[in-house]
Amino acid sequence: MPRGRAPLIAMLALAAATGSADGQAARDPLLDPFFAPEQGDTRAVLVLNDGRVAAKRYAPGYSDANRFISWSMAKTVTAMLVGELVADGRLALDAPASVAEWRQPNDPRGAITLRHLLTMSSGLRHTEVGRPIENSDTNQVLFVGGTGDMAARAIAQPLEARPGAKYEYSSLTSIILSEIVARALTGSRDPRERAKAYRRFAEERLFRPAGIRSVVLEFDGAGTQVGGSIVHMSLPDWGRFGMLLLDGRSLAGAPVVAPDWLAFMKTPAATNPGYGGQTWLNRARPGAAVMFPDAPATVASAEGHLGQHVTVSPDSGTGRGVVVVRLGNTPDAEVKVGQRLIGRTLAEHFPRSR
Repeated sequence: MPRGRAPLIAMLALAAATGSADGQAARDPLLDPFFAPEQGDTRAVLVLNDGRVAAKRYAPGYSDANRFISWSMAKTVTAMLVGELVADGRLALDAPASVAEWRQPNDPRGAITLRHLLTMSSGLRHTEVGRPIENSDTNQVLFVGGTGDMAARAIAQPLEARPGAKYEYSSLTSIILSEIVARALTGSRDPRERAKAYRRFAEERLFRPAGIRSVVLEFDGAGTQVGGSIVHMSLPDWGRFGMLLLDGRSLAGAPVVAPDWLAFMKTPAATNPGYGGQTWLNRARPGAAVMFPDAPATVASAEGHLGQHVTVSPDSGTGRGVVVVRLGNTPDAEVKVGQRLIGRTLAEHFPRSR
């Protein structure tokens, strides 16, 4: 480790260990920039190094008692649940997606595979951000006329490109993935039964093994989890989720996400090298530079609207690597400022020790 780094990391660990239970008392040079005015409304930050708290802080009014919304970080949660069903043999990555509505004769959507959906290359006509904004499919489904059955609206869209030929980010695609999970778990169409089956599976296969206890999943009127946008967790539990994205294991080291599935989630999609399986990668994308400048290329991240980040780097810090969680309310046009700070934090404060 370069000279000067070890004392800083030791000081951060001491501050985290001796601060108040909710992180309010700890003040350190690592977290000060996250709460600077140019970062917008930062509400909570947690940094884990080798599974241990290196730094943690809340803005006034927030604490471990709060649950923070995921926005699009939910997509990465959904991908992990899909992976559990693939591991069970109930879903197959490169088989046609199990969507009965696409299995009609001569329907070209029957060629859409689970891989296409996970890598945002289904070819379905979805408009994530419309002009004007009220024309956005996501806003219409989440907040206007689609709340009763979000998946039905998403599934009904026609193709605008050959499956696998075009990348297009789409929250509706992630809702289709949640619907596929629900259909694999139960044949019931009762919304309460569907939500119950989904919640039970998520608890048993993902959250409980990871030590996540605060999670709240939201469902639409049909009992489909809003898997592209709405999951709530406390700051410590978002850190535990980050450990799953880091190496597939709980804080204690117990295996949760299969290594081959995690490797798939972090493999660049054929249509976008900066995106994997419902997960952002630190690689240049068409028309855009790397998301976290100065950070290793192996960085992966769950990213959400208004500056939600769970960013992991296996090649930073010590041991298992580093997790950075930033939660808040920053206009999307300014989110790149926060991404640059995360990249700089990893490079300057957590260089690889070996």
